[in-house]
Amino acid sequence: MTAPGFLGQKLGMTQVFDETGSAIAVTVVEVLDMTVTQVKTKETDGYDAIQVGVIEAKPKHLTKARQGHLTKNELPLFRTLKEFRVSKEIVATYKVGDKVDLSFLETQGLLLSFTGQSIGKGTMGCIRRWGHHRGPMSHGSKNHRLPGSIGAGTTPGRVYRGLQMSGRTGNATVTVQNLPVVRYIADKNVVLVKGSVPGAEGGLLIAKVR
Repeated sequence: MTAPGFLGQKLGMTQVFDETGSAIAVTVVEVLDMTVTQVKTKETDGYDAIQVGVIEAKPKHLTKARQGHLTKNELPLFRTLKEFRVSKEIVATYKVGDKVDLSFLETQGLLLSFTGQSIGKGTMGCIRRWGHHRGPMSHGSKNHRLPGSIGAGTTPGRVYRGLQMSGRTGNATVTVQNLPVVRYIADKNVVLVKGSVPGAEGGLLIAKVR
């Protein structure tokens, strides 16, 4: 079976050395075992996709709808369900209850894109959030770290959409594309990818093959 990607957990960052002795910064991602929980086709659902489940949970942590969806197919109670859009030919190779084959991670030169929830930074002012300059710090200045003017009064008489202002920073869905796989350790179910991926340690990642 051809897997469209996988779900993983970020374990942290480290470094490995290549054949020339150069250090490469890598992110360690644990590859989670995925079970097909639903197969969607264009005829029945309007699009082709496979739904997979990872990380078993207690019934009290799931809604009745989630429990019913899984138990009717005699599947474990999974905490997380995600979909992968795939072609009609790939959909035909799967059925509910199948384990997704992850041998594609051993492919040389494989590039992956990772989607995750970035680390939340809380509320920030304009200087830290956007790199704005501060005002003079001398006595009498009333603009040390203020945002300044946010627009003219009569024209346009409103604040333009997208203006750089203070507010919540981080805690957003972020995708990093085209990260090469440096090493896949099958016996430990771990993949090392060059560079950094979004999120904190332990965060869920959606990896897709480029």
